[in-house]
Amino acid sequence: MAFRLNSRSGPLTPVSCPPASVLAVEKSRTLLPHRPLDLRRTFHVTGLKGPNQRVADGGLWRASRTPEGPGTIRLSITAAGELEATAWGRGSEWLLERLPAIVGETDDLAGFRARDDVVRGLLRQARGLRLPAVGAMVEVLIPIILAQKVTGVAAGRSYRRLMARFGESAPGPAGLRLSPDPAVLGALPYYDLHPMGIEKRKADVIGRVCREAVRLQAAVNMDRTTAYAALQAIRGIGPWSSARAMMVVAGDPDAVPVGDYHIPNSVTWALANEPRGTDERMLELLEPYAGQRGRVVRMIEAYAGQAPAYGPKLAPRAFGTQ
Repeated sequence: MAFRLNSRSGPLTPVSCPPASVLAVEKSRTLLPHRPLDLRRTFHVTGLKGPNQRVADGGLWRASRTPEGPGTIRLSITAAGELEATAWGRGSEWLLERLPAIVGETDDLAGFRARDDVVRGLLRQARGLRLPAVGAMVEVLIPIILAQKVTGVAAGRSYRRLMARFGESAPGPAGLRLSPDPAVLGALPYYDLHPMGIEKRKADVIGRVCREAVRLQAAVNMDRTTAYAALQAIRGIGPWSSARAMMVVAGDPDAVPVGDYHIPNSVTWALANEPRGTDERMLELLEPYAGQRGRVVRMIEAYAGQAPAYGPKLAPRAFGTQ
């Protein structure tokens, strides 16, 4: 797979970012995807509306703390079907070198076979859906921890508050926020996180993850079994959190978030027309796709919709300041 390096480089014009962000140098590369790529669907699983990621100006923008420093990348598809990637910041080279993995070019469909009409139909709809491997473990884990046992609305509110208070302006012109520095976040006392609507148990888990940031980042390049063991060695990171993280960070096609509030129902509804399911029933239905179960779950989430809603929804929890 070849890259074409563009010769464009130079300082950016200030938009609404502080001087440190404005001085970032723009670098770009172009890639011809080997199969269709739907950026919105692919990156929805990473938090499309978070403070570090958005769709704007005809492209998808994502800011990240890379091993080489902060970076922002903009992705867009040209009329000719090429993927254009432009990056800013000290982490720009890392982002551009990792571009194939980030957009799912390394996501291998060769061994995937649809074994029923439902999955066959989902596969046709999901031609542009990839499993991204963004490679930044701790920044992916933080919003996942915040989403444990609460509604998405409550988790999103806490994440935005956390990013506003302890994050930093990302390089480049998009006005994105970087996830808080793990060294800073790991040293904060609980009372600094409470106003963000973060309960003590989650604050403690975030602290442990941040203090183990180097070891957890190394797990990105480990085999899957070792990586899951490293994640779940952190108290407060279980099968649900580790599967959610590995699907995004490493593009694990077999990652199944056991213990989710909605996914078992969505899977049993899509695959067996059963509106309510358990983890056990979900895993039974996914067994024919062992090795690719996470891909099936992702397609169901993206294209099959949720099971019919019965009874009250999970109630939002009022916590911290409003």
